Amino acid sequence: MKLPKEMVVRGFRASGASCGIKRTGKPDLALVVSDRPCVSAVVFTRNRVAAAPVVWGRANRNRGRLRGIVVNSGNANACTGAAGISAVREISRTACEALGIPKDSLLVCSTGVIGVPLPVGKIVAALPGLARRLDPKGIRDAGEAIRTTDAFPKRGMRRFRAGGRTVTLAGIAKGAGMIAPDMATMLAYVFTDAALRPEDARRMMRDAADRTFNRIVVDGDMSTNDTAALFANGACGLRPLAGAGLAAFREALESLLLDLALMIVRDGEGATRVVRFSVTGARSDAQALRAARAVASSLLVKTAVHGADLNWGRVIAVLGRAGIAVDPMKVEMAFAGVPLLRRGMRPDPAAERRAAPRIRKDAYGIDVDLGQGKGSAFVYFSDLTEQYVRINAGYRS
Repeated sequence: MKLPKEMVVRGFRASGASCGIKRTGKPDLALVVSDRPCVSAVVFTRNRVAAAPVVWGRANRNRGRLRGIVVNSGNANACTGAAGISAVREISRTACEALGIPKDSLLVCSTGVIGVPLPVGKIVAALPGLARRLDPKGIRDAGEAIRTTDAFPKRGMRRFRAGGRTVTLAGIAKGAGMIAPDMATMLAYVFTDAALRPEDARRMMRDAADRTFNRIVVDGDMSTNDTAALFANGACGLRPLAGAGLAAFREALESLLLDLALMIVRDGEGATRVVRFSVTGARSDAQALRAARAVASSLLVKTAVHGADLNWGRVIAVLGRAGIAVDPMKVEMAFAGVPLLRRGMRPDPAAERRAAPRIRKDAYGIDVDLGQGKGSAFVYFSDLTEQYVRINAGYRS
């Protein structure tokens, strides 16, 4: 995993610093803004217990014209009542005034501990200085400031040629635990100098998130704060992308988001292995996805992956209780490319011996064919380790 050392996108400036939320003194406040108007697209968590920034963000009438982000880490501002919404409004107002941009032009986000009042005074006091320190090279610093239990930063870049110009995308994300589809406990932001039509931005961000952030599992828990957003300011000088240029952008966006999503799974608060679990032969794509998510969330499967235990029985047992059509006499299964089960549930001891060393690697695949139809789906998941338990047993303390 090679992270870009420098992250510069034309027309964007950013900064990150500590405002005193984290007791460690590590960076906990990020600011990124475009110097020109943007087209934006935002995807939020589907958790019905939504944090104040999510509630406020969904209601923001400028959601398609946002120019950047202001994000704090160390406190989720979730389950904080009316005071939480008031804090978001004050942060938005202060940041926009400090930047000299229209009201409600920033996406406000928080991540951290749930149920603790947000120290909004510390954030508001720090924002003017953060605005003065904005730098074209500051996106990397902003990425550092949004981290919580992340063991390493998550960032990436993509570039492609269109209309004789170079188009750039830069992405930053955070997330390690409380990760499940719709969308994970994560924040992710992509900044691009491409020009996009609003409807294209919304469609591509929704579709890309569905195939990346909605396909990862660490522990099966969904956050109150999940947010992923795209900001396109058109500073590359092209007209809104269409045709081949738009197709190239779509490919670059999904590739970038997948990299960020896989970084989250690889982190996994102590994870040592990542598995791509695919299901084919289901009666529908929906049934395939339901089966894949059930297996990816199984503690027994995840601990077997951690111990490099070739326990296909745990997988078949989960499929049987996943609420989908399953006939065990039709199931076929392969670990790391080695077929283990044939139709009729005939395990192959020789195949197990071949597969055993392959599942000791840090990444491999498990493939299941249900033999029921043409539905298919995939997810990525991590193993479950002792370190995950230690981190989450004392998260608030």
